[in-house]
Amino acid sequence: MTKKKYNISVEATLEVIGGKWKCVILCHLTHGKKRTSELKRLMPDITQKMLTQQLRELEADGVINRISYNQVPPKVEYELSEYGLSLGSILDALCAWGEVHITKVYGDKFSVLEDSILNDKLKS
Repeated sequence: MTKKKYNISVEATLEVIGGKWKCVILCHLTHGKKRTSELKRLMPDITQKMLTQQLRELEADGVINRISYNQVPPKVEYELSEYGLSLGSILDALCAWGEVHITKVYGDKFSVLEDSILNDKLKS
């Protein structure tokens, strides 16, 4: 394996969790195992192709586990790996900053946040 060089360590982090969808997928998986169809329903704007690609990349990086059940019809679930669980504080910080940003730009965060399990804790 060729050693990669990074200018700053955040590059390595963004290589794994960067992009529009990976953090969203990871946030949903913090609430437990999800099937592909559940993730698609939770993220209606993602295409099936992009969801599959992002899940494969997260699995290849060891951040999520793909659990395949030997049954008919086939059943596959995704969960955070132990390594992926270590991203919890990063995901929490991103959510907290996003909440501040939404309030700064839009005023009322609930006017722009979808009704989602991920946003339930903001209502309290």
